[in-house]
Amino acid sequence: MNPFEMVVLIVLIGSIASVIRARYGIVRTGRGKEEMFVGNRQNDAEADRLRGEVHQLKDRIAVLERIVTDSDRNRGIALEREIDALRTDKEARQ
Repeated sequence: MNPFEMVVLIVLIGSIASVIRARYGIVRTGRGKEEMFVGNRQNDAEADRLRGEVHQLKDRIAVLERIVTDSDRNRGIALEREIDALRTDKEARQ
């Protein structure tokens, strides 16, 4: 075996090992330690749960905004009526 073939063989073995590690979710954390990566199914389930929670929170915020803006409108109408009542009382006194 000549040196060129040996270099190609070493690179090929390293590449295959990297592909196998990636396939099984093994990640190097540094200094030679290897840990299993959490599978996509668990991450997807957690992401779906969080998306649902965010959707619920957005719905709640929309309801709260509606309550606040509706009550402001009602307060505004009530305030306008009070101002008109004060104007008519003031005009009646004059």
